[in-house]
Amino acid sequence: MTRTILVTGASDGIGAVAARRLAEDGHRVLVAGRDRTRTQHVASDVGGDAFVADLARLGEVRALAADVLAATDGRLDVLVSNAGGILGRRALTEDGNEATMQVNHLAPFLLVHLLADALREGAGLVVQTASAAHHAGRIPVAAAGADLSLRRGYSPARAYANAKLANVLMVRGIAAHMPDLHAVALHPGVVATSFGSGSTSLLRLVYRGVARRLLTTDEHAGETLAMLAAGTPGAEWTPMTTWTSGGYYDGRRVGRASRASHDVALIDAVWRASAAAVGLPPR
Repeated sequence: MTRTILVTGASDGIGAVAARRLAEDGHRVLVAGRDRTRTQHVASDVGGDAFVADLARLGEVRALAADVLAATDGRLDVLVSNAGGILGRRALTEDGNEATMQVNHLAPFLLVHLLADALREGAGLVVQTASAAHHAGRIPVAAAGADLSLRRGYSPARAYANAKLANVLMVRGIAAHMPDLHAVALHPGVVATSFGSGSTSLLRLVYRGVARRLLTTDEHAGETLAMLAAGTPGAEWTPMTTWTSGGYYDGRRVGRASRASHDVALIDAVWRASAAAVGLPPR
């Protein structure tokens, strides 16, 4: 069955691979990216619409949602939320949020909510690119709520781990707060693309030199992402055909999510803090 699928972070890497594979399988694919030229190139390849947005600006996320709704007449089957990255020194966006958290988590969180009604009109699926780095994430919760700002102990790697933990918590939160939608998180593997190249983190070194030969190819990871987008929520995991809503997958197998990702209180606290950060009501 043909689906209408939006893929963010589709200007290159696994997002571009996923978009091309989905188009080859007959789906209508819309691609979103930050770089206009590369995004339009991928859109041309898949015969779909191109949308340009910088997730570091929530205003552009809102504009992206409005443009997608207009292009799809308010019906979208799948949101593949793939955009993100490892950034450098701690910085705040113009919206007042820690930049790594906004680009990797808060912008996708807002986009899910803005497209929620369109997704309900369709298959209602959200595929979120996460990372095994979420195991190192530590999001503190105090009386004021979950702290997504990482004011103390900042490092690019820690900021990324916290954002990826927030991704997995969001997928769990969709099951709790938006039961008419289905969401899944994927660790695609450590992929040999340009990901991380703009960071000052030592993690960027993993993507260079000899270590690069040991990484997953973007073709393999992108195909996995496409398989989930074309799959169906089910009670059991049938590789690349059915997947469990709220689940976390490591490549093409069931993954072991962190203990923190199962903490109901943390899921709720991060959901509320995320909603506040992007200007949404907590429910």
